[in-house]
Amino acid sequence: MQSFFNDKTFFSALFKLWTPIALQQLIFSLLNFVSTMMVGQLGETSVAAVGLAGQIFFLFQLLLFGISSGSAIFIAQFWGKRNLKNIHRVLGISITLGLMGTLVFSIIAILFPQWAIGVYTTDPGVITLGSEYLRIAGLQYFFVAITTSYAVTLRSTGNVRMPVTISIFALGLGAALNYVLIFGQFGMPALGVQGIAIGSIIARVIECALLLTLTYTTHSSAAASLREMLSFDRGFLTSILKTMLPVVLNEILWSLGISLYSLIYARIGTESVAAVSIAASIENLAFVPFIAVANSAAIMIGNRIGADEEHKAMEYAMRFWRMNIIASILMGSAIFISADSVLGFYNIDATTTQFARNVLIVMACAMWIKVSNMLLVVGVLRAGGDARVSALIDVSPLWLVGLPAAALGGFVFGLPVYWVYLLTISDEACKLILAAWRVISKRWINNLARPHAAL
Repeated sequence: MQSFFNDKTFFSALFKLWTPIALQQLIFSLLNFVSTMMVGQLGETSVAAVGLAGQIFFLFQLLLFGISSGSAIFIAQFWGKRNLKNIHRVLGISITLGLMGTLVFSIIAILFPQWAIGVYTTDPGVITLGSEYLRIAGLQYFFVAITTSYAVTLRSTGNVRMPVTISIFALGLGAALNYVLIFGQFGMPALGVQGIAIGSIIARVIECALLLTLTYTTHSSAAASLREMLSFDRGFLTSILKTMLPVVLNEILWSLGISLYSLIYARIGTESVAAVSIAASIENLAFVPFIAVANSAAIMIGNRIGADEEHKAMEYAMRFWRMNIIASILMGSAIFISADSVLGFYNIDATTTQFARNVLIVMACAMWIKVSNMLLVVGVLRAGGDARVSALIDVSPLWLVGLPAAALGGFVFGLPVYWVYLLTISDEACKLILAAWRVISKRWINNLARPHAAL
């Protein structure tokens, strides 16, 4: 135990990375939580509408997360060798792929919002409100794609503070605009759910503009010219895509599966999807420190592998895992104890409250499993370039175990939403067994920067 805390280099690097990332995630989750409560004042239909419309943005964000996670694998390892030329090439590939995805999702959100919401629910009130929100919100996707690529590049090269500070400012601005535009404060019209979409667009545009301005005026590691970003040849592109595409496919299939969970909840009833949306906003808040740990682990482990210190990468992986298990058990206990108090802030009926409480209890008990999977897949296996195997581990239990179980529970046996949610944890349990086995085997460690060191 003494040697665990004696590695000052580890904890110093972790503190520098974890603190700003955790702060960003905390602000994001708090504001999302507050926004959900504000929408909650408009009733269950509005909560369900925004929650389901948010599924489209959720799918888009996870596509970007797959692209950025794939690029971060290389950027972190290239940074271990201080190879800026290849970092800029990877940034260019990341932006190109992100904008291709933006085109698809923007068309769906702006031109076909009713169809998109109708996939999840048949409630006409939810479809109407959700499509009004989605049509406006789709205008922000372009700016989100650009911001994500630059932010990940900066974080993976150790410059965490700048993108985090800008993001926190933008999130705070968005929350303030949401309050003004939802309820019609300071002489503005009361726009309801449309106000959330408008506030988000304004905040995203400002965030993107500030990040690009500071990236280039400070000559940061991500300050690449257009020529530098597009200087990759076919061989380089192929080698990057060989690792990146499994991660992207992983996120697409995973996000589709999670979205199908939402479809199942919505088909059970409007109260059910509202309950899960509320519980998910609370869970997102609880996940803040663990998301930061996973991102920090990916950078630190990737840097060690790029610096040819594979033994240190394995040591870091096991240390992160032990820390996460202890902290997640404590966090789950806090959710279990405080569930009733937190739900008292929402203006929802007794049925929705009871559903949300039961879902939260399941979330609390399963938190250590979900947190472990996040760390092992995102923070360890991907950092080691084990993209194809980690994709199979992440996606297969979801589609082969979790979704069939939830569909049977919801559509065949007619179980209430909290029992259906419990059935979804079966995929997390299977995933943990597979991920733990892969990490312990050490076969996930691949030095991807070494073949490109001279390029």
